[in-house]
Amino acid sequence: MMEQDYLELLELQQIIREGVEEAVPGSVRVRAEVASIQQKGNGHCYMELCQSDERIQLAKVRAIIWRSQAAGLLGKFARATGAPLQPGVAVIFEVRVNYSELYGVSLIIEDIDVSSTLGEAELRRRRTLERLEKEGLLDLQKELALPAMPYRLAVISAADAAGYGDFRRHLLENEYGFAFDVTLYPATMQGDTAPASIVAALEVAAASGPGLPSSDSSATTPDAILILRGGGSTLDLACFDDYDLCAAIANCPIPVFTAIGHDRDQHAADLVANTAVKTPTALADLFVDAVAAEDERISSYASRLKLAFTAKISAQEDKITRAAARVRLALVSKLSAQTAATDKIQHRIHFVLNHTITAADAALSKLETRITAANPRLLLDRGYTLITNAKGALLKRASEAGSGEQIRVLYPDGSLKCTVNEITIN
Repeated sequence: MMEQDYLELLELQQIIREGVEEAVPGSVRVRAEVASIQQKGNGHCYMELCQSDERIQLAKVRAIIWRSQAAGLLGKFARATGAPLQPGVAVIFEVRVNYSELYGVSLIIEDIDVSSTLGEAELRRRRTLERLEKEGLLDLQKELALPAMPYRLAVISAADAAGYGDFRRHLLENEYGFAFDVTLYPATMQGDTAPASIVAALEVAAASGPGLPSSDSSATTPDAILILRGGGSTLDLACFDDYDLCAAIANCPIPVFTAIGHDRDQHAADLVANTAVKTPTALADLFVDAVAAEDERISSYASRLKLAFTAKISAQEDKITRAAARVRLALVSKLSAQTAATDKIQHRIHFVLNHTITAADAALSKLETRITAANPRLLLDRGYTLITNAKGALLKRASEAGSGEQIRVLYPDGSLKCTVNEITIN
């Protein structure tokens, strides 16, 4: 009988199993990324774990959490991170290697190291902040000033996000009735694709390119760009610690405002932005308050002008009253000295006095008419504008402005900040 020169498949598999069990006899800690996860009706949780570099997948293996431990381990992860275990998350597992003649190698998961997952997210955040600080990007946005009357707002958010809806209602239904032009630039706001999606929306908004406008106004450079994201888990919001996203915010030529997460969260995107608040409604309040403050400042100009004109009128009235009193005194003295011509002098006194008072009243009425006509609020309401220099002084002639000077043009409903390009003197 010929000697058998091959192995049965089962024999080979048994040899492999013995080798695997001998090579890894107990539990080991393994770091891997969850490629897929599925919990069956029988209670067992089946996963695929993998390891990849930037180009290819380097390793893959099946993993199982038995029913007796699945609820406990998955619940522990969700409670600690605020999100369920899901594809794309890198985790350190405590596993036991299992080899089956039918199914090959698989890992039996016995525990999950939650702290390592949270620690990696915090480490990425710190590395991003260190790089931003080293490259001088942390304070770039702080140097940009918001216009006094921020009207055009570009919003980066998920179109169906509750936070975006809250922001619009709070902003557009404000108690003052202020109008805002809000344009939405939709983006993915969580997960691995979120940073690139937000950066793309940021670039389009800054360039005044096409978005999904919420009004019929044509695309115009916005006064501010707002990044909105309501609350979420620690892992959901980890995308806002991405370096590329933070660098794009820092280098944006338009002030960027963020409203990301809850009070406990402060992401790198918040720190690099021009201004960060905690909720979308708080961000709406910020812009409503800014416009209200500017409206009050413009109203105070009118009040101060009215007060100045009133004071001038009172001074003129006092001057006229004193002059009339002096005239009366002089005329009475003259009457006493000229008793022989009493009737004639009295007639002349009455004539001069009435003429003086009539002329004074006419001058006062004319002055009041001029002052009223010069009221800046009336000028604005009739379609005229007021122009001030950067210090707020009124410019009455073209020669008072300088080429390249910043000026402000005041309208009844707001103001424009302009630069003088050319001066023509008639």
